Amino acid sequence: MNTPPKRVRRLLTGGLAAVAVTASALVGLPTAAVADPTSGLPELQDGPQPTTHTQEAYAPEDDFTAKWTRADARQLKRLSDPATPSRENSMPSSLTMPEVPQDFPDMSNEQVWVWDTWPLTDEHGNQYSINGQEVIFSLVADRSLGFDERHVYAKIGYFFRPAGVPADERPENGGWTYGGLVFDEGVTGEIFEDKSFSHQTQWSGSARVFKGGEVKLFFTDVAFYRDEQGKDRKPYDPRLALSVGKVHATGKGVKLTGFDSVHDLLQADGEYYQTGEQNPFFNFRDPFTFEDPANPGETYMVFEGNTAMPREEAYCTEEDLGYQPGDPFAETVEEVNASGAPYQIANVGLAKATNDDLTEWEFLPPILSANCVTDQTERPQFIFKDGKAYLFTITHRSTFAAGIDGPEGVYGFVGDGIRSDFQPLNAGSGLALGNPTNLNYLQGQPFAPDYNQHPGAFQAYSHYVMPGGLVQSFIDTIGTHDDFVRGGTLAPTVKVDISGDSTSVDYSYGGDGLGGWADVPANININNGGQVKPLR
Repeated sequence: MNTPPKRVRRLLTGGLAAVAVTASALVGLPTAAVADPTSGLPELQDGPQPTTHTQEAYAPEDDFTAKWTRADARQLKRLSDPATPSRENSMPSSLTMPEVPQDFPDMSNEQVWVWDTWPLTDEHGNQYSINGQEVIFSLVADRSLGFDERHVYAKIGYFFRPAGVPADERPENGGWTYGGLVFDEGVTGEIFEDKSFSHQTQWSGSARVFKGGEVKLFFTDVAFYRDEQGKDRKPYDPRLALSVGKVHATGKGVKLTGFDSVHDLLQADGEYYQTGEQNPFFNFRDPFTFEDPANPGETYMVFEGNTAMPREEAYCTEEDLGYQPGDPFAETVEEVNASGAPYQIANVGLAKATNDDLTEWEFLPPILSANCVTDQTERPQFIFKDGKAYLFTITHRSTFAAGIDGPEGVYGFVGDGIRSDFQPLNAGSGLALGNPTNLNYLQGQPFAPDYNQHPGAFQAYSHYVMPGGLVQSFIDTIGTHDDFVRGGTLAPTVKVDISGDSTSVDYSYGGDGLGGWADVPANININNGGQVKPLR
């Protein structure tokens, strides 16, 4: 878990050419702008211009960190229609997930709550079935727990179903069978030196499959230290961890073996990534591993972190604000730092494997910071398309900093490599796929939605972007204050078209944009002999 010294930035000159500086930066700063008419976005409301980003790539080991700035994030409010009445969506339909109905089927047949979910993938993001059985991993919790109690008692479970069946030919709930928990009781607690934890849980990650069905399961291993009143005796302890096992699949089902030990890979270092001593509410979780196309044979990991500053001393800079010179809508650093916004200082971290077994890793500097924008950049992942690197992450409306507002959902950034001057997608806002939301009204909480909010404001979360633009998520809450239901199962899969610096919802997919419930399809199969073949 050694941290490398800071390095001098080295611009990669062999990649794709950088995008041109925006026209608005060249000709002045209008008080309002019109989005590209080919983008499907509406005329923007008055507000600041976004920061100019070049998309240029740097070497993964360099110390350049792209910024999702306040100027960028304030484009979200510019995309919102201020005349939208109560309970309607104020955001562009091209960036909004279609409305999910309240009468949803349950994929687990009421055995467990289900939320964050991920498939078996290879180093390139392809999704695999094993001997004709698709396998997914999910955070699960016993239904004897209240839905909002699930987070601190989460376990990783798995589901399976026959591969290659079209969504419209499956049972309505997706056709999954719940296989049970991955880990036996006590296995994931062994890595903690202080075993006086009050309880111990598992959070999200990713799963890499190798020939013969071997699986390396990367996840967040967590210990809580609370007294009888539920108060923290010391900060909770999250660690990025690895466990190795095997999937055995037949025509009758799937079972797992192994997963009987855990490797402690990384703990927050306090130099790049905030620790519990710096902030008891810090975020450090959600490892996603991949191979960088520009560096074949090298394995990297992105994860959620926070900028390494003590909570009460955190601050933001002119670069974090990102306003163009002379912008009449710009804030001052003093205003932002006095607003409470420095409590929200999320980043997306990067690490590199230093051995072939992927059991040893070193921290690299963050690839993206969101200081004074949001406190959470959950479940980051990369999609590589048309020579570009697309970084996706998720965040809540409630975790945006003071002065920033936007929907729950997926946010995306594009660059020429895995460390780039990332450009936020869609008019510089970053929004790739949001829940239907009305930014003219408060949102409430999932357990108490606001009366005036759109019924879909909390409908889905924890999105995972799959090959070809398919997106899966779980259902949280559907409805408003006087009529809502809670979820705990996967939502319908939707599809977004990704092109250049924009995304848009494909409403021709499925029925009015909603595909099959809990549909996480594999595109490659491994048989028992280790042969790999595309699914037809």
